[in-house]
Amino acid sequence: MTAALHPPASACPACDAAPAALAAAEAGRPSPGEILLSLPTIHCAACIAKIERGLGARSDVRAARVNLTLKRATIDADPEVSAEDMIAAVEALGFEAHELDAAALVATATDRAGRDLLMRLAVAGFASMNVMLLSVAVWSGAADATRDLFHWISAAIALPAIAFSGQPFFRNAWGALRAGRLNMDVPITLAILLALVTSLWETALSGHHAYFDAALTLVFFLLAGRYLDHRTRSIARSAAEELTALETPRAWRIERDGERQVAVAELRPGDLIRVRPGGRMPVDGEIAEGVSELDRSLLTGETLPVFAGPGQAVSAGEMNLTGPLTVRATAVGRDSSLHRMADLVAVAEAGRGNYTSLADRAAKLYAPGVHILSALAFVGWYLYTFDIRTALNIAAAVLIITCPCALGLAVPAVTTAASGRLFRRGMLIKSATALERLAEVDTVVFDKTGTLTTGAPVLENLHDLDDEAAAVALALAMGSSHPLSRALVQAAQAAGVRPARVSDIEEAPGYGARGRWNGREVRLGRASWTGAEPLAQTATYLKLGEGDTRALRFADALREGAEEAVGALIASGREVYLLSGDGAPAVEAMAARLGIARWMAEALPEDKASRIAALRDEGRRVLMVGDGLNDTAALAAAHVSISPASALDAARVASDMVLLGSDLRVLAEATTIAQSARRRIAENFRIATLYNVLAVPLAVAGFATPLIAALAMSTSSIIVSLNALRLRGGQA
Repeated sequence: MTAALHPPASACPACDAAPAALAAAEAGRPSPGEILLSLPTIHCAACIAKIERGLGARSDVRAARVNLTLKRATIDADPEVSAEDMIAAVEALGFEAHELDAAALVATATDRAGRDLLMRLAVAGFASMNVMLLSVAVWSGAADATRDLFHWISAAIALPAIAFSGQPFFRNAWGALRAGRLNMDVPITLAILLALVTSLWETALSGHHAYFDAALTLVFFLLAGRYLDHRTRSIARSAAEELTALETPRAWRIERDGERQVAVAELRPGDLIRVRPGGRMPVDGEIAEGVSELDRSLLTGETLPVFAGPGQAVSAGEMNLTGPLTVRATAVGRDSSLHRMADLVAVAEAGRGNYTSLADRAAKLYAPGVHILSALAFVGWYLYTFDIRTALNIAAAVLIITCPCALGLAVPAVTTAASGRLFRRGMLIKSATALERLAEVDTVVFDKTGTLTTGAPVLENLHDLDDEAAAVALALAMGSSHPLSRALVQAAQAAGVRPARVSDIEEAPGYGARGRWNGREVRLGRASWTGAEPLAQTATYLKLGEGDTRALRFADALREGAEEAVGALIASGREVYLLSGDGAPAVEAMAARLGIARWMAEALPEDKASRIAALRDEGRRVLMVGDGLNDTAALAAAHVSISPASALDAARVASDMVLLGSDLRVLAEATTIAQSARRRIAENFRIATLYNVLAVPLAVAGFATPLIAALAMSTSSIIVSLNALRLRGGQA
């Protein structure tokens, strides 16, 4: 299922940035005129076509290609074109866009490892079918010269096919042995090599039995499991790398002869930097001049913009909304808050990488057991017959028939089936061990803004305004880029309100918008600026002349299914926490509404990651659900993590699973499916164990002919796969 959803880039013309110049930028080798943008909200080929057509129609753009898998646009433009120009052009088409630093991004649009496994799987499958046809003739009674000829032809097919297809197992086994340990690939490699050596020896001596078909079948089934395992996590990338790429690559430095655009790497503490409205802070610093409002949601999760004036500290990654600011740099590059967050994510990712999967835990017991059993069979038969040929044949048969074909498929078959079922419910699994970890969860931590809520303010009381007041409010809001103004415009237009004739409209950075209507000054903005008494909840204020002030109240709407998801998780016995960068009143109200007893307000990214670490130290298995850049460290630190598709790229990359739709009800169902998947994996291990219990005595007793070995391996693998497929049908 995952393979179908995420084909290699070259297999999808709508997703593939093929030209060499564009591919170079994607690979982290920017050239003059190339701009790389992150497009977190695109989701289909129609989005790609709209952006490519819109940008391609510009005379200053030579080429524009969009990669759907990575959600990036690579633009080859004239040298004088800036990234801000391209961001504005994309946003005019209705899509969100952020500039990425190509030099900091080391990624590729092609899945070379997946293609390599698929090619080896195809070779092993084709070769095994041909050798099996020759083996049928031998099993049917071909003898003497005919049997020897078929064995030599089988050898000519099997040896080069296995030498090519078996390389993933050979490399992993050699790496494990060099490190002084055993893994599942060691008995696999030993079984393959011993089968080939024994088969060649038997063929040279005109023996009756050869294991070329069994060796090829073994390689084919194991490669199938390896490929399924690879596809479940092929889209996972480094979140720390994405965070670094989100840093603003250029800035306007104020020098003696005016402003000059320079690379952020050239900035030093003490430099004065101009940040225009709509621009992102390139460094940590202090405002030296100007008044504006800052959107800190990317870093802190705060819902509303905050006032910014001289002397106020700012952090890299914050968005300047309304007025130009002059910032004196205090920390740049690796010392900035954004880079420190990337370091937090990298440390958290490394810690979570220590998780040992069920298959790896089984391998620690299985590999030495198989080797000991085969060695004992060899010694026992040699002491019994003093015939090294017989003893070696039986030792090879034991290794082949006990080789972990079923174990190799046990986990990836279940993971792939569960991934398909969850995808149909609107959940995409990125990590190979995500389901195993999700099944162990006993604590769930939610971010608030953008996760439990939509993250967009919604006007609640437009109906409280008379027609004239609503028309004036709409006219003033249409001249502002403030998030509350945009929400007001959306609500008023949906209600059929037409803007009043307001003249001389101008925006006062950090305060609001004003103009003249019917000879009176009208204002829309902050309470202190309009002379209103501030409310406890989010609001903007409309002033219609002296003493006539109206409050417009806003609320952050809950996501669909939020109440049901939280209720189901609490009912299942899991503890639920709410961590948010918002103020205490808003967080407390949300927690009370959803029935969440434990919450934390005004939480910084470090606070969230520390809280997750504290819960982990208490022995809890934590599921973190978040969407912002301020959640990335916590997402990476959690036992398992989920982010919505609307989340920032870096948050999606840091998470193990992505919620494709807007309905949160699937979260509770995902935990149930994960527990079912874990039970299926355990059942598959029991099936594989039962198979070995039945087959090993046959092999040790000397009855495991190539036919029996091939049938036993195939039967066990098919049973394991069919058991896994029960998950696709919704069976627990």
